[in-house]
Amino acid sequence: MEFQHSIEENAKEEKMGVIVVGIDHSTEAKAALGFALEEARLRRARLLAVHAIDAFGTYPSLAVDVSAVHRAAEELLENVTSDVNGEAGDVEIERRVVEGAPGAALVAESRGADLLIVGSRGHGGFSGLLLGSVSQKCADHAACPVVIVRPQPAKSE
Repeated sequence: MEFQHSIEENAKEEKMGVIVVGIDHSTEAKAALGFALEEARLRRARLLAVHAIDAFGTYPSLAVDVSAVHRAAEELLENVTSDVNGEAGDVEIERRVVEGAPGAALVAESRGADLLIVGSRGHGGFSGLLLGSVSQKCADHAACPVVIVRPQPAKSE
């Protein structure tokens, strides 16, 4: 079965391209990042952490310093991902801030990805929902498989 063995070795050597993970400051996003990091390590893939800012579509008439909002978003993304830098090992983490509604932005990023990972809920106002609007949009419209991660409950002693 030398041929079969070669196929198995080649499958092990395959490298998944890109795993995209949606990031905000929520507990759910941090859980998604941890899961995404582990998947990227297992699949030897590059991890793309994406944070979307939609401050301009909602209130276009406001005088908003776009560069300041963008810098704040980059800082948030850096802070959240820096928490896992020690765990990253040889996983390459790329950080990207994009403008637009988070759901639509992540769906767009999924077009070049092999896997999209999001938290079950973000920082929206409806905390009782099982899925947030962003995770629902990703599940419905992404161009690749989607994993929706819920944070693990705290263990009581």
